[in-house]
Amino acid sequence: MSTQDAPERGTATLEGPAPRVLLIQAPYYADVVGGMREGALRTLEAIGATVEIVDVAGAFELPAALRMALRAEGSRGGHDGYLILGCVVKGDTDHYEHICREACRGVMDISVETAAPIGFALLTVATLQQAVERSLPDRHNKGSEAAHALVGQIALARRLGLAPTGPKA
Repeated sequence: MSTQDAPERGTATLEGPAPRVLLIQAPYYADVVGGMREGALRTLEAIGATVEIVDVAGAFELPAALRMALRAEGSRGGHDGYLILGCVVKGDTDHYEHICREACRGVMDISVETAAPIGFALLTVATLQQAVERSLPDRHNKGSEAAHALVGQIALARRLGLAPTGPKA
């Protein structure tokens, strides 16, 4: 599927109180991640979400920052969900493969272990132009797609009684 085939997504919806979201971003490619963040924020603002943003140095640090947030917040957490954004562009060495694989594995391991609602958009691209195309303010914006996925995960966690559904103290 090419970016031209991306589905149209409607406005995200979520029953209950507006969620609190922690957005953890690795803004190494500031323009790309900034575009993804703006797409995500548009999606989350549509449901009234409160979003706190923290930066980490790079993609490798994303899973550790997620783990730190979950540990600091305890079993019920201070946030209803977590959104992870970053970008890795392939270079001339195999560093790309290691970083992409381990960052993705780290977030997946935490997701499966904790059942925390997580939206994940780590662009793993061959060229910077591919990243730019996935961060534009259109239906192909991967930050917006990750935010839609996160809203769905928050809704599921609430339905199953696994996530807080009220305002935090």
